[in-house]
Amino acid sequence: MSSASPARLPDDVQPGPPQFENSYAALPEQFHSRTHPEPVSAPRLIKVNEALAQDLGIDTDFLRSADGVAMLAGNRFPAGAQPIALAYAGHQFASFVPQLGDGRALLIGELIDRSGTRRDVQLKGSGPTAFSRRGDGRAALGPVLREYIVSEAMAALGIPTTRSLAAVLTGDTVYRETALPGGVLTRVAASHIRIGTFQFFAARGDVEGVKTLADYAIDRHYPELTGQEGRYLAFLDQVIARQARLVARWMLVGFIHGVMNTDNMSISGETIDYGPCAFMDAYHANTVFSSIDQFGRYAYANQPGIAVWNLARLAETLLPLLDADTDEAVARATAALQRFQTEYESAFHAGLRRKIGLSTAEGDDVALLSDLLDSMSRNEADFTLTFRALANEAVSLPGEGPARQLFADPSAFDAWAERWRARLAHEPETADPGQIMRASNPKYIPRNHRVEQAIQAAVERSDFGPFEELLTVVTRPFDEQPDREDYTLAPQEDERVLRTFCGT
Repeated sequence: MSSASPARLPDDVQPGPPQFENSYAALPEQFHSRTHPEPVSAPRLIKVNEALAQDLGIDTDFLRSADGVAMLAGNRFPAGAQPIALAYAGHQFASFVPQLGDGRALLIGELIDRSGTRRDVQLKGSGPTAFSRRGDGRAALGPVLREYIVSEAMAALGIPTTRSLAAVLTGDTVYRETALPGGVLTRVAASHIRIGTFQFFAARGDVEGVKTLADYAIDRHYPELTGQEGRYLAFLDQVIARQARLVARWMLVGFIHGVMNTDNMSISGETIDYGPCAFMDAYHANTVFSSIDQFGRYAYANQPGIAVWNLARLAETLLPLLDADTDEAVARATAALQRFQTEYESAFHAGLRRKIGLSTAEGDDVALLSDLLDSMSRNEADFTLTFRALANEAVSLPGEGPARQLFADPSAFDAWAERWRARLAHEPETADPGQIMRASNPKYIPRNHRVEQAIQAAVERSDFGPFEELLTVVTRPFDEQPDREDYTLAPQEDERVLRTFCGT
């Protein structure tokens, strides 16, 4: 793959099927398996992401045509598409599995978007591959809709993420705990290279494979490093920095990935693999939603530490490329990993300051922020609503604003708010705390009970109206939407969804 920047797309979208490339398919055969999926019986389009299609230069009329829907279902591919399943390994809940791979996904090709960035287009749920390990390779409709909603909400929140281009019904039944309608998600990513991809080659002692993959990843994601002396250590540094900033952004909106295995962590710094993910309602640092995370390994507060653990596994695979002397290679990797905490804290604390309306930094800010979170946890305060309400609290008289009503003991908020208002008084006169907070704190998130209601309506009644409306709301997370105030509300006791499930 050339390290030269791809040309930008022309302003107009060309009619007809997209013209795919596939640079990953040109890598040696052990990197992937060429796959022709089994056709589904009656594909039907549910949703096309028109804005994303436009950005990718894809003709939406084609996507809605019979040929387009056939492509989105995996039944038929246009010229240039080379469907492949990618090989990778991974630590799953700290247990290493030497071969995983795309067991229910196909990379059908790559497109150059309007910014000149190469993007993968992948089908998720299109059928068995060489890596399916006796699985059916299919996806149920529910996980398809969940990933569509949450990934597009994350994009609207400004968090690096894979995107959802389209969702289709297959017309076939898949079997999990019960019989369910099948679906296929078309996912777009900067790439699908994972920490586990590096582990796949390292586990086989294939240093040349690790080097080939690293060079490809550098050319594609960090082209400024191509050909440089020390580029593999610089690559590790860059991946660490991106992951630190990514996880900080998750934490700032109360997002819980749910399954931070090394095969679910992208080296591009995007959020990938939305399985048992969810957003917190009431703030508790140990919140877990995933049904398979029985011991809370991937709880909300554990996410930064797990990211470092995963990055250490990446560093292990790169040791032979960092230095011929093993001790020196370990020392360099260790120093790089130690920079994660500084990068993470810088991003997280800066984001928290913005969430309470601060444009400057002072020494006691971290204590002020920590005390707020502690008080929220003790008082069952909703994470999203509390921070959003602070924008109004800043201009309310003490004891009268909306945020305090979210605390089981409003006086606990009052005590903190007195310190907060004193801190705001130190801000420059030109600063607008309310504006800072409204731009930093979403009003609308894909609350778990709303996502489940949308899925239930689609699966049980073939009613996609709730899915469409929820998607419309959460892709405008910072806007006032007066006719949709009910979407801001935390769940009632009988609406709470405490467990989410992986799609496999």
